[in-house]
Amino acid sequence: MRKSAIGLIVVGAAASLALAACSSDKNDNSAPAGGTSTSPGASTSASSSGSGGALDGKGAKVGIILPDTQSSQRWVTSDPQAMTAECKKVNLSCDIQNAQNDAGKMKAIAESMANNGVKVLMITNLDSASGAAIQAEAQGKGITTIDYDRLTLGGKAALYISYDNVAVGTAQGTALVKCPQVAGKSAVKYVDVNGAPTDNNATLFKQGYDGVLSKQSGWTKVDDQSIAKWDNAVAGTTFTAMLRKTPDINAVMVANDGMANSVIAALKNQKLNGKVAVSGQDATAQGLQNIMSGDQCFSIYKPSAQEAVPAIDAIAQIVNGQTPTTTGTIKDTQTGQDVPAILATPIAITKENVAQPINDGYTPKDQVCTGSYAALCSQNGVK
Repeated sequence: MRKSAIGLIVVGAAASLALAACSSDKNDNSAPAGGTSTSPGASTSASSSGSGGALDGKGAKVGIILPDTQSSQRWVTSDPQAMTAECKKVNLSCDIQNAQNDAGKMKAIAESMANNGVKVLMITNLDSASGAAIQAEAQGKGITTIDYDRLTLGGKAALYISYDNVAVGTAQGTALVKCPQVAGKSAVKYVDVNGAPTDNNATLFKQGYDGVLSKQSGWTKVDDQSIAKWDNAVAGTTFTAMLRKTPDINAVMVANDGMANSVIAALKNQKLNGKVAVSGQDATAQGLQNIMSGDQCFSIYKPSAQEAVPAIDAIAQIVNGQTPTTTGTIKDTQTGQDVPAILATPIAITKENVAQPINDGYTPKDQVCTGSYAALCSQNGVK
């Protein structure tokens, strides 16, 4: 993809200029739509007197708010750890906190960070409405705002850093069709268990996998439900009702690993685990265990460093009045604006490459290769 520079100037006490995108290369992500905290809600500061590379944020204060600790382990470990390491490398003083799935708490954290003098505020919103309000308030105080992983529709983000979320969904749909439980079948009944309806990413994922599955000959969708707040327990009860209504479901398109585990539990109750194709996302320890046991067909691996590192590097440039380089734009469907974006490419994880997230250090080996899974890890190439 051709890269383009964006004119990105920090909104600060000395000057306040708008962001302009110069790229005509746009990703098809136009539809609206899942610290290092050592404990829930804890914050982490990272600062260094010198930069390990060409970038130097000169100790500028940065606020980063992640969404929750229940939808994915990434928000507890991999993302904040990668951010903390890069903040130290480029000499930024980063305060990384978690909103614990509470929009009111995210607002309070943002206000506290603003009062503490952050120059840039980067958030992963819980919903676009609350995220947009936080960004508007921050920008009113001269703070540059950035969206991380989820686009805030109607927001004020100068930059969006994420994976190409339509591509994530496309990878999910493509992988589901290839699952051994359904491959070659002339007739397949399937259901969608989607992420939160308030999460822009969830709709982008759905756009991607629906685009694949709707074109499969003989595939019939028999139910389609979105799960508020990505709640794993609700996903389980929702799928149980689906299964009761249609006992011969062949495949379940589940948006992430946490909800997939609840779906698998419901299938186990009917002795159907391993017989029904189940998807996932996030390459969690539980998800990888389910893949190795044969209960889950695949997950989607999104190495945190591919989001966190360019995000922190872009912030270091912004605080110096420099111009980060983007890979395209994403359409904010509420404002009609094209938001400059840096988008990474996801990796589908099946049993064939299940060791990759573990060997990369993304998913901790000591969380995956426990008990009976130790032997499975060895069999599947975990080092």
